[in-house]
Amino acid sequence: MSSNVKTFTPLLRYEDLCISFGSGRREKFAVNHLDLEIGVGERVAIVGESGSGKTLTALAPLRLEPEGAKISGKIWWGGKKGVKQDAKQTTDQAPVDLLSLPIQDIREIRGREIAMVFQEPMTALNPLFTVGNQIVEAVQVYQPLISKAACMSAAIELLKKTGIPEPERRFHSYPHQLSGGQRQRAMIAMALACKPRLLIADEPTTALDVSLRLQILDLLKELQEEAKSDGGMGILLITHDLNLVKHFAHRVAVLNQGNLMEVGLTKQVFERPEDPYTRALVNSQPVRELAPVMPLAPVLLKTENLSVAYPSAQSASWFKKPPSHQVLRKVSFQLKQGQTIGVIGESGSGKTTLGMAVLGLLGDSAAGVTGEVDILGGDWQKLKPAERRAMRSSLQVIFQDPFGSLSPRMNVLQIISEGLDVHFPNLSTTERESRVLDMLREVGLDRAALTRYPHEFSGGQRQRIAIARALILRPQILVLDEPTSALDVSIQKQVLALLSELQKKYNLAYLMISHDLAVIRAMSHEVMVLKEGRVIEFGDTESLIAHPRQVYTKDLFAAAELT
Repeated sequence: MSSNVKTFTPLLRYEDLCISFGSGRREKFAVNHLDLEIGVGERVAIVGESGSGKTLTALAPLRLEPEGAKISGKIWWGGKKGVKQDAKQTTDQAPVDLLSLPIQDIREIRGREIAMVFQEPMTALNPLFTVGNQIVEAVQVYQPLISKAACMSAAIELLKKTGIPEPERRFHSYPHQLSGGQRQRAMIAMALACKPRLLIADEPTTALDVSLRLQILDLLKELQEEAKSDGGMGILLITHDLNLVKHFAHRVAVLNQGNLMEVGLTKQVFERPEDPYTRALVNSQPVRELAPVMPLAPVLLKTENLSVAYPSAQSASWFKKPPSHQVLRKVSFQLKQGQTIGVIGESGSGKTTLGMAVLGLLGDSAAGVTGEVDILGGDWQKLKPAERRAMRSSLQVIFQDPFGSLSPRMNVLQIISEGLDVHFPNLSTTERESRVLDMLREVGLDRAALTRYPHEFSGGQRQRIAIARALILRPQILVLDEPTSALDVSIQKQVLALLSELQKKYNLAYLMISHDLAVIRAMSHEVMVLKEGRVIEFGDTESLIAHPRQVYTKDLFAAAELT
C-alpha cells in the first residue's frame, strides 16, 4: 500500500466470524471465516448477491441474528464511549468482544454506540406512533436531561437534515402517511439521533430516487465529518447498488455465499478486480435489448387528464371540508401493445399513485379520482364491479417487494394458481397444475418449487414467482412498480432479461415505475417524467436522456450519472 493511502484507527473488527444454521451434515455456513475491519471515520461497503451473508454480517455486532443461528469467532468493538473530559469523549478503552458480552450489555450498545438503519422502514417503524415521537424517543436516549420541547426541535432538525420536505408537518405524520423514501429518511434520522460511533446501514437507499440517494450520501458524509469532534464515526454500508458504492466507500468487501472473495480500496476493486466473481458482479449492468413497437400497434391503455387527490390530514369543521392534497394532476398518455413506458420522478412525485390509479386500487373513499382511464377500449371508471373483475385478468401488477406481496401461508402452487381459481374456475386440478408448471418453466423455476413457501426462496426467485403469478392469466398489460429495486445487480439483470424476453414472446405492454434510471433506460421505449404529480417531459427514451429540456430532468439524469 502506498504511503498516501489514508489509515484509520480500528473501530470494529470481525475476526474469523462464522454464522451457521443446522447441525451435523446439514450444517450450512451463511458466513464463513470472515475477517474485516472498519475504522474510525472510515466508510466500508459490503456487496454481494442475495444470500451472500451481507445482512447477517451487519446484524451480528448487535446480536440481532435470526433464531437458530450459531455464531463463532470474535467481533472486537473499540468504540465504547467513555466519560467526558474537556467536552470530548474518550475512546481509548480496550476493545471488547461483542460476542462474549451478556445481552444486557449489548442492549446498552445498541443505538447509543452502534446504530442501524434497516432495509424496510415500514417494518422497522412503529405504525402506532408518529414519526416525530419515535425520533424524540431516540433523542431522549442520548440526552435524557433536556426538555421535551428541545427534543422535538432536535427531531425536526434531523428530519430537515435528511431532506424531508415540511419537517414540522411531517413530524406529526404516521409512517403510513409517508412515501417509501420519506420513511427511509425518517429511519436514518432516528439512527443518527444518538450520535453513534458506528452506523450500520442495510440498503439505506433502496427506496430512494437517484437525487435523494445523493442527498443521503452527502448527509452521511457531513455527519461523519461533524462526528470528528465527538471521537469520529465509522459507517458500514450493506448494499447491492454498486454505483453508489463507487462514490461513497473508502473500501469495499465482496461476499459470495458467505465467503470473503475480495477486499480493498474501492477504486482498485472496481477498476482492477482480482476475483472472477467480483469481475462478473462489476459487469452486471442492465442491457437494452428492446424490440421496436409495431407502427400500427393498438393502444391498450389510455389516460386522459387523470387526477388523484387525497383527503387532507386536517380535520373537517361543520362549515367547510378540509383541503385535499393533490397527488396527480391531469396526466395523459397512451400505452401500445408491445411497448414499455417508463415513469420516473423523485419520491412523492406521484409514480406509484399513477400505477394504483390505472389498476383501480385506490378506492373511492381513499382518494378522489377524476379523468379517464381507458383499458382495452373500455372506460375503467364506469365499469361495474363484476365487469372490472373480469377485465383484471388482462391487467396485472408486479410489486416492489416480492416477499410482502406473496402470502407466507400459501405454497407456490397455491400462489400462482389463485388467479386461475377466480378467472378460470372450470379448470380441472390436472389442467391447473399443468399451467402452473408451464409458467414456472417460463420464469426459470422447476417442479420442486411447487410445494415450497416464499420464505424458502431468495429475493430474485420470489420475484420470478410474482411474475409467474401475474403472467398465468395471460394479461396484455403489466404495471411494474419498482420490480427490481429489492434485488442485487446480477439478479436484477436476470429478471430484466426475463421481462424483456416475455414481452417479446407475448407482445406485452409494460408501465414501468422506477427510480433506477439504468433500468428505465434498458427497458423503456418512452419515458414520462413526473414532478409534484405533473408530467413535465415525455418522449423517446434515448432522445430524452440525451437532450432533456427541463432543469428538473437534467438534475435527475446528472444525479444518476454521479451515483
